[in-house]
Formats: sequence, structure tokens, C-alpha cells
Amino acid sequence: MGAEEKSLKVYDTRRTFFSKIGSTFSKILAPTKVGFNNFLVNIKRNSMIRAYKAMENCKEEKEEITEKKFEDYYSLYLDSIDQLLIETIYKKVVMDTASVFEKDALSKYYNIIHLKENDEIEYKYKKQQYLLTLDYNNLKETNKTKQLDEYMKVYLYEMEQLYKGLLKHYSIILPEQKIPAEKENVYNKIFDILEEYVTNIIPLKDVKDNELIKECSLFETYEVGKLDQVDIIDKKMLLLGISRKLFVHSLPLIVAEKCYIKLLKDARNLVVDTKIAKKRESAYQLLLRIMEQYDKKLLSVKIYWNNNEEKVAYNKFSLKFKELEKIKEEKGLHAYDIKKQILYIREDMSFLKKYNDKYYRIMKFYKGRLVKLGDMRQISQKYKTGNYKIVKGLKKEIINETAC
Repeated sequence: MGAEEKSLKVYDTRRTFFSKIGSTFSKILAPTKVGFNNFLVNIKRNSMIRAYKAMENCKEEKEEITEKKFEDYYSLYLDSIDQLLIETIYKKVVMDTASVFEKDALSKYYNIIHLKENDEIEYKYKKQQYLLTLDYNNLKETNKTKQLDEYMKVYLYEMEQLYKGLLKHYSIILPEQKIPAEKENVYNKIFDILEEYVTNIIPLKDVKDNELIKECSLFETYEVGKLDQVDIIDKKMLLLGISRKLFVHSLPLIVAEKCYIKLLKDARNLVVDTKIAKKRESAYQLLLRIMEQYDKKLLSVKIYWNNNEEKVAYNKFSLKFKELEKIKEEKGLHAYDIKKQILYIREDMSFLKKYNDKYYRIMKFYKGRLVKLGDMRQISQKYKTGNYKIVKGLKKEIINETAC
């Protein structure tokens, strides 16, 4: 049964609170920990764990029956937590005995109501994530290792389904959004969900993939300190790269490609909008990294193309890129890096030409960069200022700079 179907079994939405849970969990339930850890929740949790074990070990012919049984226990378990939450917080607010933190938790309840009105599917997925994490954090605080270990299997299993379900949902609604602000919101939700997964779920898993471990370690460097615009886009690029290993089906290639195109657009804008030379160079290097990752992790494995011309164009680019390996062997990394920059710039310029003057600022930057790299030279001042032509050995042509 899919995660979306499971989400429909979660009970009365009026008894739900949703917020990011961390160490502050104890602030909500500290006065009533005995109540929260009563036999009802423990019984429901234990029944769910037993049903999960039965589902894991069942024979093929009984798979449907055991899965249905697990789903029933899972829904009852979540409902038991939901009931105790309302008894713990809502009644205290009504009686005016709630703390500031508890009142803040109640205000988040109304945010959930709003979320449900706009996107019920997203609401149901996030509701389950909240309740599962709430009980997980509670078990961690009780130091009941054996019970936590048993629960961990179910927790990771369900969280995996919920994260995949959310990404599938966002992938479906992304093409439906027509207003730029709405599309931007969905993109942000995709990256937020990826970040949550990498931050909260991957550390709990036994990861064997060395490349994935390396990428996650690199991502952790962005979790400390204040991030500038380059760091924020770079962080999203890392998350998107990780997603190509973990969520190939949940975040389909066509949606991942839209995300890469979005990051490329953001990086281009950052290059032309940044006035400080050092920061502009950092933005440019980021743009090159996105181009390279987009090529290696997506375009190189792309099977279905919008049209044959795009496929032919990429195959030509791929052949040119392979030829760069000879330069690396014969002339070293510096010469290789220069040729690689030239290749990526020219490929992007070729792509942007179809938009006429829309990207004239980044086109101007690219031409200036090609001059620095020795692939293009500026013509004499006796001609029109700002024009360039390609150096000898390549096709000679005058490139007229669009007026700002």
C-alpha cells in the first residue's frame, strides 16, 4: 500500500499539532511525562511493532493480509498519540495554565488547519511525520534502548514512505503551478524536504555507499554558520545531487531537471547581480559546478528527450567533453580547466540564444570571460565598442552585444 493511501487512515485532523521537533520536545510534555508514557500509547506502539515484524517475516501469499493488519495498528497508534497531545496542551491552554511554549504550539495548530485547506495531502504526510518523530524523541529520552531499537525499524520504514510520498506529491503539483511565486514555493518545499531527510533520517541509517557518505559530509559543512547566497544555492545543488541516488523514482528525472534549470537560473542571476568582484567570481565558480553536476548526474543518464535536436546537441557536447581528457593528459589540469570552462560557457550561450535578449547580461559576462580565457578577443575600438570575435583557428564571426 502506498504512502498516500496510508495517509488517508489518519484520524480526526482537529486533534493535530505540527511543528519542527527538536530538544524542545520536553518543554511540551515535561509536566505530564507519566501521562504520555501511559499504557495506552505503549500498548498501541507494541502492537504496531509486532504487526510490522509479522509483515516482514510473512510468506508471499499472506503479504496482503499482514500489510493490512500493520496499517490498521499503525493508524490506531498515531491516533493514540494525537489524543494525548490534545489532552496535554489544548486543555491547559483553555484553562489558562499553559506556558508560552505550549501556547505557541497551539498557534501552530491553526497553521495546520490552514495547510489542510490548501493542500490536504501534504498535511496528512506531515502530520504523520510529526507524530512519529514525537514518539521517537520521547523514547530517546526514556533511555529504553531495546524498545527504541525495535521502534527504530518501524520509524525508518514509515519515514521513508512519507518522504517519498511528499516528493512525489510535489513533483505532481509543480507543473500545475502557473504563477511564478507558486512555482518558487514548490521548489523550496522540494529542497526543504530533501534537507530534512539528509539531516534527520540519513544519520539514523547504516549507509554503505562511500560517495553518498562523502556528499552528506560535505553537506554538513553548510549546517554551521551564516550562509550567503552562493552557499545557499551550493547547498541546494548538493541536495539535488544526493537525491539522484536516494529518490530516483520519487523525484522523477523530469522534475529533477526542472530543479537543475532553476538552480542554473538562480546562479546566473547571482553572477550578474553581484557587484563585488570576489563574490561574483564565487558565483561564477558555483555556476560551473552546477553545470558539471547537471551534466554528470542527469543529462548523461537521460533517455527520453523533448526532441531529437536536443539529443543530437548533447551527444556532440559529450564527445567534446571526452576530448578534454587528452588535454588533461598532455597539458595538465590548468589547461584542462580552461578548456572545460570554455566548453560549458559556449554550451550555455548556445542554450540561452533562443531567448533572444532576455539573458543579455549573462551573455555579456560570458563573452568577457571567454576573452579572459583566450577563446575570444575584443575587436579594435575603431569598431563598435563591446563587440567580440573568436580568435584565429575557430570560425570567425562578429558577435554584437545587445544594448542594456
